[in-house]
Parts: sequence; structure tokens; C-alpha cells
Amino acid sequence: MDSISRYIFRTTFSAFAIVLLSLTAVIWVTQALRDIDIMTSQGQTILVFIGITGLIIPLLVLVIAPIALLIAVAHSLNKLSTDSEIIVMNAAGMSPWILFRAFLNVAIVVSILVASISAYFAPKGLRMLRDWLTEVRANVVSTIVQPGRFTSMESGVTIHIRERRTNGQLVGIFLDDRRNPKERLTVIADTGDLIDNDKGTFLVLQQGMIQRHEVGQRDPSMVVFDRYAFDLSQFAGGQQAVKYSIRERYIWQLLWPDPNDQFYIEQPGQFRAELHDRLVAPLYPLAFTVIAFAYLGAPRTTRQSRTMSMVGAVAGVGLLRLIGFTSTVFGANLPWLLVLQYVAILAAFVAGFFVIRRGLIIEPPAFLTNAIAAITERLSRRFAPQQ
Repeated sequence: MDSISRYIFRTTFSAFAIVLLSLTAVIWVTQALRDIDIMTSQGQTILVFIGITGLIIPLLVLVIAPIALLIAVAHSLNKLSTDSEIIVMNAAGMSPWILFRAFLNVAIVVSILVASISAYFAPKGLRMLRDWLTEVRANVVSTIVQPGRFTSMESGVTIHIRERRTNGQLVGIFLDDRRNPKERLTVIADTGDLIDNDKGTFLVLQQGMIQRHEVGQRDPSMVVFDRYAFDLSQFAGGQQAVKYSIRERYIWQLLWPDPNDQFYIEQPGQFRAELHDRLVAPLYPLAFTVIAFAYLGAPRTTRQSRTMSMVGAVAGVGLLRLIGFTSTVFGANLPWLLVLQYVAILAAFVAGFFVIRRGLIIEPPAFLTNAIAAITERLSRRFAPQQ
């Protein structure tokens, strides 16, 4: 790799990394806020919260990486064009293909990243997240430890907790048990701790009072206690079998699915569509780079030409991705449509390589350019400041 290629690779990959990190961070925050309630009910630290919600980051990177690469390639080409570097390289006799190879190297790196995430890391993260959520929903702790709420754990059993301290201790506990039709049990305690061991789940209360009111009795009986254990195991959901969705399967599980898998028996078309979506995912970074360079890689002398080329590149990429999305969605029921995304990507490669190899300049039709120029001039006259 010569010095020019290294310069372009470094510039483009740096821009890609910045865009990828920025977009991923923004979208991750919006997604993470959806799970903040369940995390606060568990009383977990911010580090645990970040670790759990961070499991969706591979999936976000899988979606964002091709778009971030397109932005990076467009930025680098626009920078080279603005500084007249492309014009100088072209005047020095450098072939557009040589310039394109530097961008292609970045695209190959991103394609390998997307392939590894699609095959293993994204399903792995989603599996870990589902395992954790299943455990939380099966755990009675996640149901009752919601300070400030009266929570009904079962018909006739209500619990209220004033607050939960940073060390996990519960403060201000009220428990009302009306499951026995012959008596009503009310427990009030200053503090309590949740203990989960091999014998079950217990709420161990300290410094409180038990009020038992039997049917037919006028006055309730009260007992003051220093320590009292209330069995919560009966409310726990028990160990639940985790069933992974199609999106959470590794790629080899899609290639060679278990014939006895219930999901596969019920939705074989979804398995097939997901498999082809995974297989085609690494091709999008390469295709986006080819399209962007075909539109923006040629020397440009005016800002309007660069703007129109940028619009053309975005439209081409958008059309290609729309075809792929449509092919995946409808291909679950119509298998022949799955071929459409491969045809579209192949057409993008062939057309793009032809334009790059020949050094052609893709220009919009004259009538479109004239129409845009006329509209721009009319708007500038209308909104021009009056003298």
C-alpha cells in the first residue's frame, strides 16, 4: 500500500469509526432507557445497567456500520475533491481504479466486521440479554422490589416497600395476606432483606409486628418480633425454559436447523429469509462503497455537480437497501423473491465497476439540472433582501 492509499485508508477509517461510535451511542441510549425501569426495580448499579443494555450494541453496529461507511467514504471523497486532490491525481495520470482500491480496503475491513457480528456476536448478545430478562421475570425479587408501589404478588397478597437502600436492604415494609379465608395476616416491619438460597426465596424482616385477625373474632392478635422470615418461594415462577427467536440463532443454526425445532417447524420461511439476510449483510459495505465512489470519485469542478452526485449516491444506496429489505420481508412467503437482493447487489457491483474502470462521470439529465437551477434562481430572487 503506497503513501496515498495509506493516507486515504487512515482518513476514511477514522471518519468511519467516529460516525459509527457516535450513531451507535445515540441509538443505544434511546434503547437503553426502555429497560431502565426493570433495572431500577432490581436495585442494580450503573455498571450492571451499562453491561446489560450494552448487549444490544453488536446488533446496532450491524445495522449502522454500512451507513457509517457510506458517510465516511462520501466525506473523504468530498474532502479530496474540495482540496482539488482528486483533480491533481487525475492530472498526474493516476487511474480512478487505483484511488478506489484504497476505499475498497476499508470496505473489506468493515465487511469482515459485519460478517463476524452477523454470524456470532449479535446473536450472542441477544441470547445473553434474553437469558437475563427471563431470569429477572422468573425471580420474585423483580416483582416486589418496587419502592412506593402497592404490588399484588398473588390473589390476596399485597406488599409495599417505602424504599430500598444502596446496600439492597428494604425499609418500611407492609405485607397484607388474605389468602386464608379464615384469617387475615398483616405484617409491618422497619427493615428487611431478601435472601435467595437453595432452600428458596425468603423475605427476612427485622423489628416489626404481626397482626392476625381471625374470622368471628372481634379483636386481632398482635405479636411483636425481632426477626421474622416470610417464604416467597411459592410466588416465584421457577426455572423457565429459554426459547430463542430466529434473530437470536447463530448462522450455523440457520444453515443446519434442528428438524425438531418448534420454530423451524412452524416458520421455515422465516428461517430461510433470516439466513439470506445474514449472508448478504457483509456485501452491503462493499456495494455502498462501490456506489459512492462511482458517483463521487470522478473529478468535479463545481459545487452543484458534487451536490447532485451526493444525492445520486444516497438515492442509489437507499434503493439497494430497500430492495434488500423488501426481498427479506416478502421472501419468507415467496422464496423466489430472496434472489432479488442478490441480483440487485450484483447489478450494483457490475455497473459501479464499469463506471470506475472507465473513469466515467455520472451526470444527471440536462432537464433535471436546468429545472433545479431554475428553481434555485427563483427562490433566491424571492427571498433576496430588498434594497
